[in-house]
Amino acid sequence: MDRIKKYLPLVVLACVIALIFAMGWNRYLSLDTLRDHGADLRAYAAQNYFLALLALMAVFAILTASVVPGVFFVTITAGYLFGPWVGGVSTAIAATVGALIVYAVARSALGTDLRNKAERDQGMLKKVCAAIDRDTFWYVLASRLAVVVPFHIINVAAGIMSVRLVPYTIATVIGLLPAHIIYCWIGARLNQLLAENPDPDFQALFGQFWMPMAGVFVLAVVLPLALKAVQRRLPGVATP
Repeated sequence: MDRIKKYLPLVVLACVIALIFAMGWNRYLSLDTLRDHGADLRAYAAQNYFLALLALMAVFAILTASVVPGVFFVTITAGYLFGPWVGGVSTAIAATVGALIVYAVARSALGTDLRNKAERDQGMLKKVCAAIDRDTFWYVLASRLAVVVPFHIINVAAGIMSVRLVPYTIATVIGLLPAHIIYCWIGARLNQLLAENPDPDFQALFGQFWMPMAGVFVLAVVLPLALKAVQRRLPGVATP
């Protein structure tokens, strides 16, 4: 019975991933969905605001936990439907829920095996585990802000180290907010652009978003460096 409980989260997550791909739902994670069904989605969201928002957050959390490619487009859709602030905050919270699911799976089903592997490994997993173990909040915050650090590597490493959930959760939400608000701002702008041109060239459209893309660059490079500089001035805080 204990063995079943141990691997149940992993089995459930694997079944969810298999169901998503078997039903072909991953094919809807594209900007073509907004072009073809955007007006209907906006009409539904306008009539059922909170239900639509909760449904989007649930889908986002499940997709995040299941490591299905294309979650970025759900973030764009959130901005398209709810604007940059509501969309950004809600998807950051939903992504955190997805991260906590992966954390729970890594801790319960794979914790011992992955912990042993991390101790033998000399690659990224061991380095991330060591950094998270030294200072959970600051490392997770810097990694989430950087956006270039693999999202699920952090989640798995946190589960392996069984880090304290409060600093891990708070750092994840705060660290995800800037990028999610930027992506949702792009989604909100797409709403206006699609209203002007129902059949646009999306590649050309994204060429107009150099300002938010520059913002993502700042998140990926400048903010982590600034955060490290702040950490050096704080006594008792390890630098990632």
